[in-house]
Amino acid sequence: MFSALVILGVITRSALVSSSVSGVDYNDLFKQISSGCSTSGPASCHNTTQETDLCCFEAPGGVLLQTQLWDTDPSTGPSNSWTIHGLWPDHCDSTFSENCDSTRDYTNITDLLQDQGADDTLSFMQEYWVDINGQNEQFWEHEWSTHGACYSTLKPSCLPSGSPKGAEAVAFFQAVVTLFKACLIHMALCACAYAAGITPSTSKTYSLSTLTDALKNATGVTPALNCAGSSLSSIQWYFNLKGSLIDGEFVAIDATSNGSCKSSSIKYPPEVGRILFHDHVGWLMTDVQPAGSLPSAGTIHASTAGGLLSAGTWSTQTLATYHFSGSASSFTMTTSKGSCGVSDGKLACGSGVSSSTFSAVVSESNLLLAYAGSTDFSSDDTPSGSTQEMVYTGSSHSKTFTLNIISS
Repeated sequence: MFSALVILGVITRSALVSSSVSGVDYNDLFKQISSGCSTSGPASCHNTTQETDLCCFEAPGGVLLQTQLWDTDPSTGPSNSWTIHGLWPDHCDSTFSENCDSTRDYTNITDLLQDQGADDTLSFMQEYWVDINGQNEQFWEHEWSTHGACYSTLKPSCLPSGSPKGAEAVAFFQAVVTLFKACLIHMALCACAYAAGITPSTSKTYSLSTLTDALKNATGVTPALNCAGSSLSSIQWYFNLKGSLIDGEFVAIDATSNGSCKSSSIKYPPEVGRILFHDHVGWLMTDVQPAGSLPSAGTIHASTAGGLLSAGTWSTQTLATYHFSGSASSFTMTTSKGSCGVSDGKLACGSGVSSSTFSAVVSESNLLLAYAGSTDFSSDDTPSGSTQEMVYTGSSHSKTFTLNIISS
């Protein structure tokens, strides 16, 4: 479901063309002005002599922080992704400048982007660069005037002759979106989470080293993690820049400063009203019913891989829709095959099957199927491909698992 993360050493715009992110159109990345700058020189903060052409060498803000947010209550943006905060030009000595040119405090960013043909960038921002209070325009205006106007390579004098007013701000927003598309943080977390056991949870906690090691394994660099209290709230990826922000190369580096998260007991909470689960395809995010609430219909996923087909068998094929009648404490199930029941410890669904009564048990953010008070189920083997395995109640067979009810 998710493509590989593209933060491996140097990120170039040309490299992004072949990367695959569902729902992303990269064509708009090239509807932009050209800086005319070379990328063969030193990266920002790595020059050995004084650079005089600051249109092609970012200074003094040569450490770029791509900050991404995990808003949980209320949740913002797509249900399976972190969101953009901004791209901040810190100085090489960890100080920074803000609000560098009030004459370029542009307003109505939407019209600015549309007037200069950056409709695709705007559409992406409307989904992934959103304000927690719904004030997107004010948020974008703030990020530009506070941080964007401080880039030396975006001064109006650095732009090609005849560039429209505000073209440097358009270039800034395109650069931020380009970089975010390359390092969508949910890819990093989801790519390594299965192996590392990292998932949003209402009860689990993680050490800082567990989180940063997993992210470094996925990307090659260590970001800074920030927490609100004990909960993970934002991540900062650090870059140097070769050439201009308009069309230069981002060089991923280890964080130059520590984030605010403590060394242990870090929570990675799910977004309110959503849970994350894994199937044989990848990581999925879905709406969740209130704790203990039974949906009227849904799919049933095994904790290890795959889930239940319409006959009640375990498979990694496309899962069947189950219909539930009753409450979480006592309900019956049906599929397109018929009623579902347990006979001689064996689960089956079909026209000749007598209905059994089941219950559902809340465990963390999961609603687990239970029979006779137990959430344990087992099979003789783990299915793969087109094979199906019979499901037994209890843990008497070699492959044990739980079954999670997911609302459809």
